[in-house]
Amino acid sequence: MTFARSLTLLRLFPLLVAIATLAGCARNTAHHEESFVFGTRVEITTWGVPEAQAGKAVGAVLREFDRMHRAYHGWQPSELTTLNAALARGETATVTPELAGMLVEAKDLAARGDQLFDPAIGKLIGLWGFHRDQYEAVTPDPLALREAVAAHPTMADLEIEGTRVSSRNPAVQLDLGGYAKGWALDRAAEILRAEGIANALINIGGNVLALGAKGEQPWKVGIQNPRGAGALAALPLKDGEAIGTSGDYQRFFERDGQRFCHLIDPRTGNPATETRSLTILVAARPRAGTLSDAASKPAFIDGEHWRARVAAYGIDHALRVDAAGRIAVTRALAKRIEWLGDVRADTVVD
Repeated sequence: MTFARSLTLLRLFPLLVAIATLAGCARNTAHHEESFVFGTRVEITTWGVPEAQAGKAVGAVLREFDRMHRAYHGWQPSELTTLNAALARGETATVTPELAGMLVEAKDLAARGDQLFDPAIGKLIGLWGFHRDQYEAVTPDPLALREAVAAHPTMADLEIEGTRVSSRNPAVQLDLGGYAKGWALDRAAEILRAEGIANALINIGGNVLALGAKGEQPWKVGIQNPRGAGALAALPLKDGEAIGTSGDYQRFFERDGQRFCHLIDPRTGNPATETRSLTILVAARPRAGTLSDAASKPAFIDGEHWRARVAAYGIDHALRVDAAGRIAVTRALAKRIEWLGDVRADTVVD
């Protein structure tokens, strides 16, 4: 995943979250703002505080998102590209405490997913053309692809001592795009709470974190249909819960009738093809936002073994739409989900 600012993405990106329309005097208690950062649409809705207070808090969040976008951009000049250049030269680099903390956490999360989703494979992502503002059909050089896979860069190659970062493998090139949206969710929650906002819904390109409730009702989100407009189902969120979806419909290109998405299987060097979308619901816990972004990727990539992959992160609520459009849902999520129209799960698993 990348941080591209892409107008093409904006046209292709189907909004995951459907926020119920506010009516009557209740409308005066809501404050809603949208922006475009991390290469995707961002929405923040607060509830039950004065307009001036809400605007100030949301403005602080959006400024923080913009700072993070510039600091951790995957290919435009940033702190991250400076670090990547040092790693490629075999050098040790000193980074900010924030980036060091992100790398420590990302290293742990990658290990729990057996490196199936690994921020160290930035070179593979670039070879497939996802390090650019607009995604175009590309055919990676076969030799370059084989060499990138054979080099086997992983987060496990990183040595992190305080703020000093080095790598045993010069092929490590970091791309935090599939991780930083979740980090930003948790950061947004910190800022909003510090500004006295107890009730809010934060959506960064389909990764959503709920604070409190929307008046007397829970916040409710929709799970996007990966092959059509609208949602497959609705899901109420409790305070502190987060939801994240990895899909082949968000960042992709087509060539000769075949879809190539941005989620690369590091074992083959090719885009994953067994899954259309994989949604997880993370119960309220520390770092729920970060987990909602990172933990869906190994399950999406590994396809058939998706249930074991989400369980490795302690997640019981998940839904998968496979390459044929069949829907499987865990029993825990089936008890909470609200199917829309005539949509139903084909399989319920424990």
